[in-house]
Amino acid sequence: MEGHPRSFLNTAVFLVINVPLTAVAALVLATALNRKLPFRSFFRTAYYVPYITASVAVVGVWMFLFNSDGLVNQALSPLAPDPSWLVNTHLAMPVVAVFVAWKQLGFFVVLYLSALQNVPQELYESAALDGAGQLRTFHSITVPAVRPATLLVLVLATITGANLFTEPYLLTGGGGPDGATTSPVLLMYQRGLQQGHPDEAAAIGVILVVLITAVSLVYRRLVERD
Repeated sequence: MEGHPRSFLNTAVFLVINVPLTAVAALVLATALNRKLPFRSFFRTAYYVPYITASVAVVGVWMFLFNSDGLVNQALSPLAPDPSWLVNTHLAMPVVAVFVAWKQLGFFVVLYLSALQNVPQELYESAALDGAGQLRTFHSITVPAVRPATLLVLVLATITGANLFTEPYLLTGGGGPDGATTSPVLLMYQRGLQQGHPDEAAAIGVILVVLITAVSLVYRRLVERD
C-alpha cells in the first residue's frame, strides 16, 4: 500500500488551494460580468473557452509557460524557482491546482451568473439608498443570495479534485516529481491497469468515495449554518 497516503495528502493540498480559489474567483468574476460592461459578451465567452478546450491543448500552453526556460521564468528572472515549477516537489501540485481552477473557472462563472439572475434588484437599490459601498453590498447581499450555488460550486470543485487524473498525468509526466502530484485516481490507474493490482485500485476508489462524501456533507453543514 506504499504511496497511498501520499496520494491522498496530495489531493488534500490540491483541494485546499483549488476549491477556495475557484469559488472566490468565480463569484467575483460572475458579479462583475453580471453588470452592464463594455464587451461583456466577449468576456463571458473568453472565460468559458478554456473549459471547452481539450486538456491536451491547454496543458501544452502551460508547459510552455512553466517549464525551465518558459515565459514565466524569463519574466521572473532571478526570482524564478530552482528547480522549476513542474519539477519542484513543493510547487508542482500548487501549479496543477491553479491550472485546474483556471480551466474550470468558466463553468463555475456560468453557475454563479445563473444564480445572480434570481437576486432581486430591489435589494441592491435599497443598499445603494442606504449608502452601502460595493464591498458591503457584495458581502451582505450577493454572498448570502447565492449560497445554494456556492454549495454546488464547492461540491463540484471537490469532486473534480477527487477525480484528478489528466492534469498531473500530462503536466508532470504521471505524478512527478517523486510522486508529488500523484492523485488517488492516477494511483488507481497505475496500480490497477499498469501493475495488475485491481484489488488495491478498488480499495483506493472506495476510500476516495467515502472521503468525498464526508467532505460534501461538511460543506453542506457549513453553508447552511452560515
